[in-house]
Amino acid sequence: MRWWILLTVICLVSPVALSAPSDEEVQTALDTGLVSQLGGQISQVKDKASSKATGMVMQAMDLLGVPYKRGGSSESSGFDCSGFVRHLYEKSVGQLLPRRAEEQARSTEVIESEELKPGDLVFFNTMKRAFSHVGIYVGDGKFIHAPRSGKSVKVDDMRSAYWQKRFNGARRLPLDSEPTKP
Repeated sequence: MRWWILLTVICLVSPVALSAPSDEEVQTALDTGLVSQLGGQISQVKDKASSKATGMVMQAMDLLGVPYKRGGSSESSGFDCSGFVRHLYEKSVGQLLPRRAEEQARSTEVIESEELKPGDLVFFNTMKRAFSHVGIYVGDGKFIHAPRSGKSVKVDDMRSAYWQKRFNGARRLPLDSEPTKP
């Protein structure tokens, strides 16, 4: 019941239309603690950037389970990590990011880990090179991403040993700027 109340509140404050989540998506959100995390953040939405970030995170959650596809950049065919991030930024806030993870890192503002807010980008070294993987921070030490072949879009905890060891840094794209299109 709390989930539907939260969804109603999000729809009212979010600048984007959301589809109803599946039972599996609801359970995933409950299991990862994201419902309570987002609920607290929604009550604190005070500016345009926060509202855009909340909308982006909710749209990202709606894509849980979309399969990984190398070079993929669409909901229908699947995503790779940078295609997922690019798709979400363009769809939710109208910002067009470069296609590759390392280009996304270069084109965004460096921030400290302690400054992370939902909607920020988090980068990892998963292929023996810096900035070879990217995801979107969702709060409470967690991020959403398209992990690798054979997997699908999911939420992971950045505090796990695997991700801590590979963390390259965090970046932010100012969400209060005007949308950019090519």
